[in-house]
Amino acid sequence: MMKFGSKNSANTPIKCTVRLLDDNQLLDSEFQINEKGSSLISRICEQLDLIEKDYFGLRYVDSKRQRHWLEPSKSIFKQIRDMEADNILFSFRVKFYPPNPFRLKEDITRYQIYLQLKRDLLHGRLYCNTSEAALLGAYILQAELGDFNPEEHIDNYVNELKILLKQTLQLEEKMMDIHKNELKGKTAAEMETIFLKKACILDTYGVDPHAVKDQRGNQLYLGINHTGILTFQGSKKMNHFSWSQVQKINFEGKMFIIHIILNEKKQTIGFKCPRGSSCRHVWKCAVEQMLFFTFPSSSDVPNVVSGGGFFSWGTKFKYSGRVEREILEDMTITRESPSVTRVGSLRRKSSSEPPTPSNLVTNQVGFNSLPRSLTNTSEEYNTSVDSSNQIDNSSVLETLLEDQEIITSKIEQEVHHEEILNDHLLIDFTTMVTDGTPLIQSVSNQQSGQKHLETTAIRNSGSSLSFLRQTLLPVIFALFMMVLIVVIILESDFDVIATIRKAPEIAAFKKNYYEPSKDFLLRRFIRSKIF
Repeated sequence: MMKFGSKNSANTPIKCTVRLLDDNQLLDSEFQINEKGSSLISRICEQLDLIEKDYFGLRYVDSKRQRHWLEPSKSIFKQIRDMEADNILFSFRVKFYPPNPFRLKEDITRYQIYLQLKRDLLHGRLYCNTSEAALLGAYILQAELGDFNPEEHIDNYVNELKILLKQTLQLEEKMMDIHKNELKGKTAAEMETIFLKKACILDTYGVDPHAVKDQRGNQLYLGINHTGILTFQGSKKMNHFSWSQVQKINFEGKMFIIHIILNEKKQTIGFKCPRGSSCRHVWKCAVEQMLFFTFPSSSDVPNVVSGGGFFSWGTKFKYSGRVEREILEDMTITRESPSVTRVGSLRRKSSSEPPTPSNLVTNQVGFNSLPRSLTNTSEEYNTSVDSSNQIDNSSVLETLLEDQEIITSKIEQEVHHEEILNDHLLIDFTTMVTDGTPLIQSVSNQQSGQKHLETTAIRNSGSSLSFLRQTLLPVIFALFMMVLIVVIILESDFDVIATIRKAPEIAAFKKNYYEPSKDFLLRRFIRSKIF
């Protein structure tokens, strides 16, 4: 086992796997212990031939099953130190959805946005009504399969493909009808353009739903994108707080707090998250989205601190990278736009459908998912809904994020483990069995001997620093403040404090404890030096 700080351990690269927007594509990569997140992100974008890399990021899940974005300005290893040594998985995803994808300079960047939105539609994040879902699904069919061919596309050929989270027979028939009769002759590039134009105007474009509760305990979802912060309940969009209304964002414990100006009045709105870690993640996401889309220059972006208390440190966030305005005004991209290599990424349904998230976590937390359609576009200011208004569960679409999918055999062999999430509600697939066989096997005890020990040694080196920061320093600070208050009360000449000092209890404390201690310290540390 190598000790932390040794020359060999510092130079040992750590291997990782990066899952791209098409699950069939995996990249094997590695990084050094002191390498920052920006280096790995840039390396992945370079392999994908992406110059407009600022819209993308790498996401991972920690040992406590909390999602994170890899921070570009921090050491990769310090961010993922508690992950399994041979099981480091990052997901390449769109982090900042451009308000207008057609302002991007290169088609290859737009193609990655298209792949992300196609995933969002499949996993229940790009919510729309049934007619819009059928239309978007038909666009994907034309882009992936080409023109309708009666010899190839027979019967219900959509039934075997995974396009929407819940594909009813009615939706599949509508998609096939549009594909057959309305889209003939359209190329893949044309269909991707039409798809983007339709998707980017939906309310849930770029929304990553976060499960929260309002002050009355109503179940809500927070969505954060380029327009601001949105709240959803059931099939209704309850609020939309634009970034121009938001004055401050912070969190305290599990409470995510928004300070807004509405009708020329300052108001504070709080939402309770399932855990403190998830609240911190929501706060970071909101701050980062606000800074990226609203500031004119990255040099103007301040450091942000929130979540601190008397006995704890606050969470400090330092923005890294360019903001959107700088990207759009960048005129240095002069290369000829590279050709887009399109891969048919439509997946076929497995023979046995996996259970839905609601079947798996019903008794754990109780957060339902976001709606299938957002027919109510009211933006009336209201963070609480009367409990008498019952949600129509028939219109609720169970959310299935991409990190929650059952792993294909290829990914299972190469990665050994998968990100498993439903918003912030995690499902432990190691406890679920089919025909007596676990869906995800634990890492074999015969794997990763020396490398695992090396990484464990490096990881454990930070435990003492973590203890010092979280426990010992606050205690020392509290004791120091108590001593300081006692000295001020017993030694100062202020009239108000002199009155307090005359109290019998204070006088007895001063005579029996304070003065003897003071004399001892004077003799021990001061007078001994004088003489």
